[in-house]
Amino acid sequence: MNPPSFGLPELNATLNAVCLVLLLAGYAAIRRGNVRLHITCMVSALAVSSVFLASYLYYHYTVGHVEFGARYDERHGFSPPMALTAGYRVILITHIVLAVTVVPLALVTASLGLMGLEKWPSRLAWHKRVAYVTLPIWLYVSVTGVIVYGMVYQL
Repeated sequence: MNPPSFGLPELNATLNAVCLVLLLAGYAAIRRGNVRLHITCMVSALAVSSVFLASYLYYHYTVGHVEFGARYDERHGFSPPMALTAGYRVILITHIVLAVTVVPLALVTASLGLMGLEKWPSRLAWHKRVAYVTLPIWLYVSVTGVIVYGMVYQL
């Protein structure tokens, strides 16, 4: 029996999970007033997300589209139940739409926060307003990224 392999899909799911932990740690840090830890966690989350995006794009460029139903059929010998397929599609569509949305939001949020530290303190107020929208979307994208991986490759 071959040991389980660890390829790009597993790496991508792991990067999503690491990003989720960093986002939650960064949020907890700022709630406690620890600005330095907050910045470290959030910049790290942005870096991990960037590595994820590069890995994800490379994987799908080389492998192409991976179909949930076909992968399920390969493993189980029959098609997935309609309710499972419908649930997968809802999660996937919302994940994709919000993943595209979160890229510019995260960049703007980080820029406002980092620039507001030194030159423009009023930008910190804008950072907080944009972060209020960005964080829940980024958390959702991170969680659903792991769920999509699990449904396609493990279910």
